[in-house]
Amino acid sequence: MVTTTYQVQGMTCGHCVSSVSAEVGAIPGVSDVQVDLASGQVTVTSESPLDTDTVRAAVDEAGYDLVGA
Repeated sequence: MVTTTYQVQGMTCGHCVSSVSAEVGAIPGVSDVQVDLASGQVTVTSESPLDTDTVRAAVDEAGYDLVGA
């Protein structure tokens, strides 16, 4: 298992957390997504390292911006 933390900008509420968790959690190989709303950090556990562009696309689909990994 691989755990990676990403920085996401624009999340302000529980709905934001749910949206990001659902989109990132739908990426093949992802087994867990933890979102820290206060810091904007999204910690993703996956079977193998994820392509940053794939994660960025999922975060974009949720309506937010991936600003760092």
